[in-house]
Amino acid sequence: MAKVEAKTKENPKLQQSTLSDGRISLYLEYYLGRTQWVDEETGKIKVKHDRKKETLNMYLVAKPRTPEERQLNKETLELAKQIRIEREQGLKAAKTGKRIAVAKKVNFLEYFQTYIDNYTKKDIRMMEGVFKRFKDFLGLEYPVFKTTIRPDQLNKDMMIAFVGYLEKNSTGEGARGYFQRFKKVIKYAIDHDIMAKNPCAGIVCKVDGQTLRKDVLSVEEMQKLISTTYDGQNPEIRRAFVFSLYTGIRFCDLVTLRYSNVDYSNRLLSFEQEKTKGHSASSGVIIPLNGGLLSLIGEQPKNENGELIDDAIFRLPSHTMCLKALRRWTARAGIDKHITWHCARHSFAVNILNNGANIKTVASLLGHSGLKHTEKYTRAVDSLKKEAINSLPEIKL
Repeated sequence: MAKVEAKTKENPKLQQSTLSDGRISLYLEYYLGRTQWVDEETGKIKVKHDRKKETLNMYLVAKPRTPEERQLNKETLELAKQIRIEREQGLKAAKTGKRIAVAKKVNFLEYFQTYIDNYTKKDIRMMEGVFKRFKDFLGLEYPVFKTTIRPDQLNKDMMIAFVGYLEKNSTGEGARGYFQRFKKVIKYAIDHDIMAKNPCAGIVCKVDGQTLRKDVLSVEEMQKLISTTYDGQNPEIRRAFVFSLYTGIRFCDLVTLRYSNVDYSNRLLSFEQEKTKGHSASSGVIIPLNGGLLSLIGEQPKNENGELIDDAIFRLPSHTMCLKALRRWTARAGIDKHITWHCARHSFAVNILNNGANIKTVASLLGHSGLKHTEKYTRAVDSLKKEAINSLPEIKL
């Protein structure tokens, strides 16, 4: 057999394929040459072409109808072409030991925006949030890079300053969450040869994960909230938030719950956590259901033929709409705390620990793989106890 080197003008080539959902997926096709040999039976020369594909995880709108869709396609295609050029440079560098200078430089802000436009995971809001914070940071600390910054201009000093900015301007564990998402974009850029070095290497976002930083509702405040109703209140949001207060279920899991998750006979709710599904052995959660929780769930609906329908238990609007409704509700109840949907999960954990629940039991109900993430609630309980003692009148004998 004889190996023949590739003789193509562009290697790799940028290719497209239409997916079942109508999007156009972009990928690179490498031509690695061809192999020739003589068939022993026929004496004919046979040829096999060697090719390799690399998925870019970048997509085009098949039939763009709006200026926004056309602009998105244009930006995505431009970045895909730049990645193709970078890959070609890598191949040439491997052969010659020299890297040809790339004429066009990538604007990291445009690259970041395109990454978000093609992002399909459930933490998209966090990804959008860190992008906004990074742009605000540049405008404040590095105004010269406010609209344009090359990937090679991101350095370690800048990243240290950015982490400091996140720590100063984020609440709870938000700073660490944002920095984790930012590093995902950096890693993606490195994997696709947009960046040569990781400017985030060795930088740590210092957030005490063992301290509960979000507000929690006490049992009394929970009852106060539940007893508060008003005209125009969304009953589904009310029902779902109360359910979360009494089970600790995250919003992303609430919206996916179906009646098939409920075992009415044994009074159990079982589901896979969206946050850890597919990469954790502890992603499954089983929660016992008492009469109150079963009444919130209700009976499984039936169609006109009397057949059970596996419908969603809670029909909720967007997370933003739910959050706005929750803030109106807490304000009407006279609760002066910054309550988000995730505070229901924290409130559940703190309140059952305060009532004597075992930490392992709480970890199991919350779906934690170990006690590390649950321990912050025990510290919150200790803090509440201290506040309760200090709330008594000063002792004067």
